[in-house]
Amino acid sequence: MLTGKKIGFGITGSFCTIKEILEPMRTLVELNAKVYPIVTDIVYNSSSRFHDRDEFLGELKSITGNDVIYSIDEAEIFGPIMPLDMMVVAPMTGNSMAKLAYGITDTAVLMAAKATLRNKNSLVIAPCTNDALGMNGINIMKLINTEHIYFVPFGQDNPVSKPSSMTANLDKLVETIELAFDKTQIQPLIIENFKK
Repeated sequence: MLTGKKIGFGITGSFCTIKEILEPMRTLVELNAKVYPIVTDIVYNSSSRFHDRDEFLGELKSITGNDVIYSIDEAEIFGPIMPLDMMVVAPMTGNSMAKLAYGITDTAVLMAAKATLRNKNSLVIAPCTNDALGMNGINIMKLINTEHIYFVPFGQDNPVSKPSSMTANLDKLVETIELAFDKTQIQPLIIENFKK
């Protein structure tokens, strides 16, 4: 089903989950999708206690066989010139979701996401944010109700210590993508605490 599909894979700065996307990305490549890694400035320019920047960017290129796109200029190709069949953003921070909800395009990831929506193709979002049940709740609801946007199932990752935080179950990413190609939202969308 994914053979030959051009999938943009956007990565934003949720550093505690950033390495978890490598396995689903490998699976997409194994399913013969053409995957284009796209990162925000913060991901391109930063290391964290969870990852080494150079090693991570190298892994993205090694897995996909494509250079990592990190500038708005580079991402513009995904508009009318070389439209993506689908755009995935995993992990997607609350900051990036808020910007998308209000039409702000200040990173390569948001440029590719908006271009994909403009082309009427699916955008899959894997939210990872500390304020999903706080100030970002309204943005998540707005995006859930936007045509061509599909969410990876997400739930509270630490309801006692971080009661407003929610994160996507990245084990469901590939299945969400497959269903989104059929314009179907995977269910259930909101899941019980899945991280122990």
